[in-house]
Amino acid sequence: MPMVVGVVAGMAVAAVLVLIGLFKLMWRVAEPNEALVISGSRHRVEGLEEGMGFRIVTGRGTLVMPGVQVVRKLSLDLNETELQVDCVTHQGIPLKVRGVVIFKVGDDFVSIANAARRFLDQQRMMSERVHNVFAGHLRSIVGGLTVEDMIRDREKLTGQTRAACGTEMEKLGLIVDSLQIHEIEDPTGYIQNLAMPHAAAVQRDARIAQAEANRLATEAEQASFARMAEATRDSEILQAGYQAERDKAAAKARQAGPHAEAAARQEVVVQETRVAELEAHRREQQLQADVRKPADAKAYEKRTLAEAERDARISAAEAKAKETELAAAAEATRVKTAAGAEAEATKARGAASAAATRATGEAEAAAAQARGLATAEATKAQGLAEAEAIKARAAALAENQEAVVAQQLAEKWPEIVQAGASAFGNVDNMVLLNGADGMADVFAKALTMGGTGLGLARQLLSSMNQNGQPANGTSTLNGAGAPPSQKVPVEGA
Repeated sequence: MPMVVGVVAGMAVAAVLVLIGLFKLMWRVAEPNEALVISGSRHRVEGLEEGMGFRIVTGRGTLVMPGVQVVRKLSLDLNETELQVDCVTHQGIPLKVRGVVIFKVGDDFVSIANAARRFLDQQRMMSERVHNVFAGHLRSIVGGLTVEDMIRDREKLTGQTRAACGTEMEKLGLIVDSLQIHEIEDPTGYIQNLAMPHAAAVQRDARIAQAEANRLATEAEQASFARMAEATRDSEILQAGYQAERDKAAAKARQAGPHAEAAARQEVVVQETRVAELEAHRREQQLQADVRKPADAKAYEKRTLAEAERDARISAAEAKAKETELAAAAEATRVKTAAGAEAEATKARGAASAAATRATGEAEAAAAQARGLATAEATKAQGLAEAEAIKARAAALAENQEAVVAQQLAEKWPEIVQAGASAFGNVDNMVLLNGADGMADVFAKALTMGGTGLGLARQLLSSMNQNGQPANGTSTLNGAGAPPSQKVPVEGA
């Protein structure tokens, strides 16, 4: 039994080892700078047509069936190719263009597939193919440019070359990382001759600059010599000044003795003056301590007592004012309360008086209204009565005019006689020329005025009836006008 277990365990271990060996044999890993191209079965790759016949793996591992599939590697490293191209410019001048192209296989599956189909077994020939592509396009582009254009704008030449080669490089599955034009060689010397005017101008400018530098150097030398002379003069002047100062110092040294004695005397006087000033200051300080300080203390005491008394009086006055203010406030409160009570009483009395007045007014208005109604009724009745009377008189007048007129004249006869006699009211003395006959005549004329009025009334009524107007109007003859008074000869007494 143990032997069986050992055999089984050995077979299991052997199987595991076989599986590990097979796995290592079948497992392939693509490095970061390479792509695995696996052929032998049909695969669908994104971006590529179906049925390519190979599979592309980058940056990861994959299983490969030995004997069925073949694995090959395509490098994704940078490649470099030197350009040495003989060109002819638009002016017909031959040139040699030297440069370098740095390229690689593209990282996408399309570029890898294109490069695998063209360079999988010929990766060493990749640089030569790229050189040929760039050389052809570079000759074509240089043929359309002048030497001046190429010298002044190399970036234009580079850009046009990259743009022209882009499509072909894409078909090859390659991308250009860099294209540099290093040198343009001119075997005919055109570029050198082209530079000679500029070189001559540079030489001219150099000679002019040298001459200007020499002139400036000469001017600087002359200025330096002038400054040297000026410095020499200033030095001599300073030396003379120093000599004068030395002479003056020697003279002062000779006079040092008398000056020292005078200075000593002056110092003594100064010290004596200082002593006198100090003594005066001491006496002043003594006077301050003996006289002024006590006087200031007394004055301060009096001022303090006066201020205390003043503060006491002010406090008393403020207390009195506060008391007065409180008393006035209490009195004002009392007066305000009394005034408020009086105002309330007055308001109540006014309200009662107003109510009484309103009741009285309403009663008087009612009485006045009743009196007005009674007066209106009486006036209406009186008017109706007068209207009836006027209507009756009008009817009577229509039936017997003369009788109505006679009645009216009879009713107003005293007034008529009085009006006729009023003509003699202002006569003091009347003289009648014909005696009693004259008097009788005067009275007869006065009395006959009523008859004249009666005739006038009759004539008026007859004229109204002739005109066709109704005789129902009010024709009351109040004081019928007498005819103009006849003048009576009168002699004044």
